[in-house]
Amino acid sequence: METYRIGIDLGGTNIAAGLVNEAKELVDTVSVKTNIPRPIEAIADDMAQLVRTLTERNGLMDAQIAAVGVGVPCTANEENGHMEDANNLGFDDVPLRELLEARLGREIHLGNDANVAAWGEYKTGPYPEDSFLMVTIGTGIGGGIILNGKLWTGINYAAGEFGHMTIRQDGPECTCGRRGCFEALGSATALICSAREAMAGDPATLLWKLCEGQPDRVEAKTVFDGAAAGDEACQRLLDEYTTILAEGFANLINIFQPAYLCIGGGVSKAGDALLVPLREKTRERIYSKNAKRNTRIVLARLDNDAGILGAALLEK
Repeated sequence: METYRIGIDLGGTNIAAGLVNEAKELVDTVSVKTNIPRPIEAIADDMAQLVRTLTERNGLMDAQIAAVGVGVPCTANEENGHMEDANNLGFDDVPLRELLEARLGREIHLGNDANVAAWGEYKTGPYPEDSFLMVTIGTGIGGGIILNGKLWTGINYAAGEFGHMTIRQDGPECTCGRRGCFEALGSATALICSAREAMAGDPATLLWKLCEGQPDRVEAKTVFDGAAAGDEACQRLLDEYTTILAEGFANLINIFQPAYLCIGGGVSKAGDALLVPLREKTRERIYSKNAKRNTRIVLARLDNDAGILGAALLEK
């Protein structure tokens, strides 16, 4: 009898769940709106229903579901199963695992969403080594750490907050309250802010045309598109941006020396326009640049599926 796993990705907009087979392939998905703010009990009700929907419409028995895991956008306390500091959902220290186990009558695994995405990428990808970092670059910067083939979450389950290491001590203020954090300088949000500043000082930049004269339409992709079209302002922005990312990546490599550093998140969709300069600049900055073997910097293969797959593959 074939068995399956179910992964749930709890986001601020959607709750997505997926059915994963023994080959670690995603075979079915379902989702509902998160509809926050509302009680955590109501969210647990929806999660339990997603599990039932996947089981029933695929003609499976409960005994064929080997595991159910959830990725949450906050600290996931692995000891008591609580969601801690879930500020974007409006919760703090709520017993999600207990609520779900009561509704489904089975053990539930819980993990931070960035850690879970890293785990999904690592467990389903061509990564034969036992050390792996994933850096997700989007609205913020997050990540996950795999050491000795296991997900490392730290003493308080909050490891992998790569976005909050200092890159420039006198840099812009970060949402965490410090200045010059990697996230404040290297996120997609930071690149967008830099692009809007460039537009304010340069009426001739192609950015104005690409966003149809509306700065609030600028995205990280807009800068990459402008650079590809030869716009000098965009090329300068991209050079500065990849230099900042390389500083952060070099720090991570110097600390962990992983076999792989994988880039995920929305910015990773820029492909070689991001990867090529980033590899070169990072190589120049790492302590081990003359070693015979060094970290491979690669782009993530999975997109939104990483969180579902990683949650499904969580283990104690």
